[in-house]
Amino acid sequence: MFPVVRLFKDMLFARRLPPLPLDGTHVSRHICWPWDLDLWLELNNGRAMTLYDLGRSVNAQRVGLVRVIVRHRWGMTMAGSTVRFRRRIRGFERFEMRSRTVCWDDRFLYLEQSMWKRDGDCASHVLFRAAVTDRNGIVPPARVLAAMGQADTSSPEMPVWIRAWCAADAHRPWPPMQDALD
Repeated sequence: MFPVVRLFKDMLFARRLPPLPLDGTHVSRHICWPWDLDLWLELNNGRAMTLYDLGRSVNAQRVGLVRVIVRHRWGMTMAGSTVRFRRRIRGFERFEMRSRTVCWDDRFLYLEQSMWKRDGDCASHVLFRAAVTDRNGIVPPARVLAAMGQADTSSPEMPVWIRAWCAADAHRPWPPMQDALD
């Protein structure tokens, strides 16, 4: 079940926080509750991805993207992700999530998020490829940024590791071949 209560709490709390620049980092603090656990009593990987959804939503609110999406009746969708899990987050453990926009190209925004344990270890890290959409398909990021009032719509340089992921993903067959799935 989607944590609607957490979402509303985080969005209300974020309204009192100062706006962020587009590449600013939103930091949020969380507790791993019993309903977030898997059979091994650690943060379930699916729930981790859901919590990342919350972090992206609040980050989008703080940078002004939510307001623009609502005004233009656009949507936002995830077009890809890559994730690394490296440390366990156990029940009732507190952790910090960091969310930010890294760069963009002519179609997608690239969003980076991470979860950090109190001892300073990074528990997980994810890169999302996001698209703003309208009824005609993908809205180019330059148009989105202009609607947000950004004077400069050029992207920061795309890091090598993101370029490499994009290049590798471009070689992935789509749709997947059925015989490869059998």
